[in-house]
Amino acid sequence: MTSDIRVLYEQAATDWQRSEPLLLSDYTARERVFEVVGDIRGLHLWDLGCGEGYVSRRLAALGARQVDGFDLSAAMVEGAQRQAKTLEAPQGSTLRYRVADLSDPEHLPPGTCDAAVAVFLFNYLTLAATQRMLAHVHAALRPGGFFLFTVPHPALPYLRGQEPPFCFDPAGHPYLGSDDQIFEGQIWRRDGVVNPVRSRHKTLQDYFHLLAATGWQQLPQLEELGVTEAHLTLDPAFFGPLQGLPLHLLFLLRR
Repeated sequence: MTSDIRVLYEQAATDWQRSEPLLLSDYTARERVFEVVGDIRGLHLWDLGCGEGYVSRRLAALGARQVDGFDLSAAMVEGAQRQAKTLEAPQGSTLRYRVADLSDPEHLPPGTCDAAVAVFLFNYLTLAATQRMLAHVHAALRPGGFFLFTVPHPALPYLRGQEPPFCFDPAGHPYLGSDDQIFEGQIWRRDGVVNPVRSRHKTLQDYFHLLAATGWQQLPQLEELGVTEAHLTLDPAFFGPLQGLPLHLLFLLRR
């Protein structure tokens, strides 16, 4: 299944390239990520599932001392490396990327970090692989560090049909009892281009059970993200169909 995900992103790599918000989730999730991380000046961060580097470039621009990005797709990593060369980041900020299969933390280099983000990574991993990665990050974070991750809201496939600008197909699988089922989906860019996405179904309960099993003692900061009034003002035709719906979950964990 890892090979299927790699092919998915190798084929669509050019449609993920961007230097400013373009995808729906750039607005409805990633902008909130950049707010929640707070002051990261001088910190060393991991960007797990970095894709073509959109998040890690922004983290570097916010003053992170070093951002290491990891992704399964060589084409996405190559795109990230190309764009990093044009980045106007604060002096002393370093961006590094490498190909890594994040279903197995053994593919990550040894060492620690001050903080980590995983923006839409766990929706591609099984429950078992998610548990391994949560445990690995918990062990790798320095005391006082944080881990922020986002996933598609598990209820979304059951709240709307297969319509733009964001959808998943549960293919007849019920919400409960369908753990690790693959839901194929699509997410739109504001220019009309459609990007394929995928989600291995996990319930909200699953995430809390995984956190408890991997050493995270404090309750996470949990946010349900969706379309805001600012989004509707910016582009009512694009964002309007999703008004009032939960699109993503954001978890902020403290070490």
